[in-house]
Amino acid sequence: MNVKWEGVMPAVTTKFKADDSLDLDAFGINIRAQLEAGVSGIILGGTLGEASTLSDNEKKTLITETVRLVKDQVPVIINIAEQTTKGAINAAINAKTYGASGLMMLPPMRYKANDFETMTYFKEVANSTDLPIMVYNNPVDYNIEVTLDMFDELLKNKNIQAVKESTHDISNVTRIKNRFRNRLKILCGVDTLALESILMGADGWVAGLVDAFPAETVAIYELANAGRIQEALTIYRWFLPLLELDINPQLVQNIKLAEVATGIGTERVRAPRLPLQGSERERVLKIIEEGLRTRPKLPDYKSLSKASLSNI
Repeated sequence: MNVKWEGVMPAVTTKFKADDSLDLDAFGINIRAQLEAGVSGIILGGTLGEASTLSDNEKKTLITETVRLVKDQVPVIINIAEQTTKGAINAAINAKTYGASGLMMLPPMRYKANDFETMTYFKEVANSTDLPIMVYNNPVDYNIEVTLDMFDELLKNKNIQAVKESTHDISNVTRIKNRFRNRLKILCGVDTLALESILMGADGWVAGLVDAFPAETVAIYELANAGRIQEALTIYRWFLPLLELDINPQLVQNIKLAEVATGIGTERVRAPRLPLQGSERERVLKIIEEGLRTRPKLPDYKSLSKASLSNI
């Protein structure tokens, strides 16, 4: 299935049963809620998906189950976060075999590769597959930045098509647009900078709190793209305290707790993660409860004709 690299793409959480096996029933409830809200793709196996704790067989199960659930409505994208180039190539091959439509790729894990090593890693994986690739550029958390000069080289591979922009530098959206125009699609990867990024020309939003609030997330994107900025801003301002739960070391626990509150998830995480405890749990619950109490009434965002802001 063709990946357009635009719109809202949730980085979905992985659901677990009490015995630590995959909870596909709960997973399906959330995926159906995302589709109903109008998301543009499903991203599996990111940080929110607790990818580092998943076996290869569990990743296979999640891909094949998601492909079954979405029924070609949106593309299914799997994150690749491996320690070796060989491992990343194998993951890319498996992703296509299992039915994924695209890849999101981090630089090599647990090794601070230099620029040449990082570019070689991405290019060798890209050469091993025809699946389209979104580079996950997150120097804040992973200590490797993919610079614009590096993208100049990487874009020689036609299937490297997008960047998940998580540098936390909002002006980087403009730098990318100035340099690459539409050759490199931009998806904001920081929930608290999403509307700002869209208004600066980002093509989409890889979202976290969408897992609990899918309609509100898609509404912000659609309203902004239709030029209804004040309406988007009103929802975004309401959303911000919740979005800040995504920029926290316990983001998985935070967002799963929010999913429970909105009835589309469970709180179970896989050890060594544990559910929130004590005062931190109380703090997060207060934020979620206030968000639910003041939850805005949404306009009919699904009927909007998209007015592109890409030429701003």
